[in-house]
Amino acid sequence: MEIVVGLLLSGGLVFFTGGAIGILRFPDFYTRLHPAGKLDTAGQLLALSAVALYVIADPSLEHILTAAKIGLIVIFVHLTSPTATHAIVDAGVRAGLKPWQKKVDDDLAD
Repeated sequence: MEIVVGLLLSGGLVFFTGGAIGILRFPDFYTRLHPAGKLDTAGQLLALSAVALYVIADPSLEHILTAAKIGLIVIFVHLTSPTATHAIVDAGVRAGLKPWQKKVDDDLAD
């Protein structure tokens, strides 16, 4: 069980790290929202799944209820994260933020 928990936590850390790097490296508002929404949600799923498995390793009513609450948190985040990301993008569009466009050198375009 500890090996599975460790693997899930490591996987969650990989997704969180990828999301952080994507937020830092991508060029504009819209592209930065992609790793923020996708990778953080995936990292949260793996990390909280690991915590739920660790808690439920000692099966008692208290631990089972705690694991169920963690499961509800996972469901809540998976429902609200895409909605929040969409709302933030919509606010950016309404504020007039233009998407990033790669500048092309005129000499190379010909």
